[in-house]
Amino acid sequence: MRTVAFYSPKGGVGKTASAVNIAYLASANNCATLLWDLDPQGAASFYLSGATRTKGKKIGKLLDGREPIADFVAENVYPNLDLLPSHPSFRNFDIKLEDDGRSSPLKEILAPLSEDTSLVILDCSPGQSRLTEHVLKVADLVYVPLVPTWLSLNSWNQFRELVADKKLGLKKLRPFFTLVDRRKNLHKEMTGRNSELFDRPSKAMIPYSSAVERMGEEGLPLELLSPHSEPAASYRQLWAEMKAELWD
Repeated sequence: MRTVAFYSPKGGVGKTASAVNIAYLASANNCATLLWDLDPQGAASFYLSGATRTKGKKIGKLLDGREPIADFVAENVYPNLDLLPSHPSFRNFDIKLEDDGRSSPLKEILAPLSEDTSLVILDCSPGQSRLTEHVLKVADLVYVPLVPTWLSLNSWNQFRELVADKKLGLKKLRPFFTLVDRRKNLHKEMTGRNSELFDRPSKAMIPYSSAVERMGEEGLPLELLSPHSEPAASYRQLWAEMKAELWD
């Protein structure tokens, strides 16, 4: 079982849309996938219409072992795609982790799923926290969406310094550009410097598109909502890169 996190220091950069689309593409590629919505706002759970079939549970019951992780999972939201939906109690995740004496609680929680799950996608809440550190410990790769602006690049550099300082694995970070508008000179300039700005950049760049905005309205991933759109093609490229790194 491999684990991939989607994380951003800032909100509103296409992190959850990326996590949902990659999770769907993986499942459509016959990869048994679990998407864990770690963000208490529950955007990933909202994006997936199948999430209406179940409500999330309090995180404390999962962390202290009162209930197994299987009881928290909504199975087959789509074929091969399970969802562990968010719950408002996820706001207390950091507090719960402070009192948890295990070195890698997320890894232990996910372990029972390893026989039936090939890929776990973690949709993380924005900001830097105790949970962020635990996600970095358990993830094989961490994809960081960035809008092509200098403020976004500054946030990336600060996050990179944190990861380096705490020795959480710089080599697993995979920055990629989102909300790209090539009509803007700055966006064109920064995307053109992709390989110069980052050590291990993704070649996939997700364009700004109303199709992505409609995901929330329709409750569908792009492969079902608008498969011929530019962002859908870009997410297929991102999935191909990820798959090659994880298994090929």
